[in-house]
Amino acid sequence: MKQVMLLTGAGQIGMAIARRMGYGMKIMIGDKKPENAQAIAKTMSDAGFDVAPVEMDLSSRASIRNIIAKAQKYGDITMLVNAAGVSPSQAPVEAILKVDLYGTAVLLEEVGKVIAPGGVGVTISSQSGHRMKQLTPEEDEQLACTPTEELLKLPLLQPENIRDTLHAYQLAKRCNEKHVMAESVKWGAKGARINSISPGIIVTPLAIDEFNGPRGDFYKNMFAKCPAGRAGTADEVANVAELLMSEKGAFITGADFLIDGGATASYFYGPLKP
Repeated sequence: MKQVMLLTGAGQIGMAIARRMGYGMKIMIGDKKPENAQAIAKTMSDAGFDVAPVEMDLSSRASIRNIIAKAQKYGDITMLVNAAGVSPSQAPVEAILKVDLYGTAVLLEEVGKVIAPGGVGVTISSQSGHRMKQLTPEEDEQLACTPTEELLKLPLLQPENIRDTLHAYQLAKRCNEKHVMAESVKWGAKGARINSISPGIIVTPLAIDEFNGPRGDFYKNMFAKCPAGRAGTADEVANVAELLMSEKGAFITGADFLIDGGATASYFYGPLKP
């Protein structure tokens, strides 16, 4: 039996973290598109990792339970890397809420039930969650603590209260951040830790879609006017994940780490200010 890493979302950021942390482990890669999971699995297998691709739909509790059950056949789940999700240019409001908000909450809940003592997880959120205006303490608590099956019924998540797909995405990522805090208390009872990372513009195939999409100029302007003056790389996100998932991060749980080249700082207090 091996220790098992669950990697959801077969993209560049998830793979970078899995390559950094997953050696010697069985790595289960779940993605809604089986061909994506198979492609990442081949790349990693060719580099010596022990990987199994699985079709998984983050918006489905049954699908999440299925990949967990398959993972447990190999051993204890000791690491979770959640990099699955859809972007504002890829999906309508309803899908963003179902996948990025509800799905992430269910994944953290279901893995939290089975995570091994000493286990650790990271979920990839987004700088977007830091951009929207502050919610009320009551709204934040609702996002953190509402039972997962009730989440999408919250007043602030109803269609009439959501402006567009970007707003839906921001709400989903704010929910991720708050849900990680609430889940960290439950994970802590099992001797496990969970944190989130909020990347800015990271060059991935998904980001390149965004650069070439309707908001491409907005994104190019964002990294031109952020303090770093460039987009980031998946490996830079993996640097943060390595700290959080290693013994060096043993005192860090329930936290969110913004890694955006200073774009959010520029948005509030610099040249990106709207």
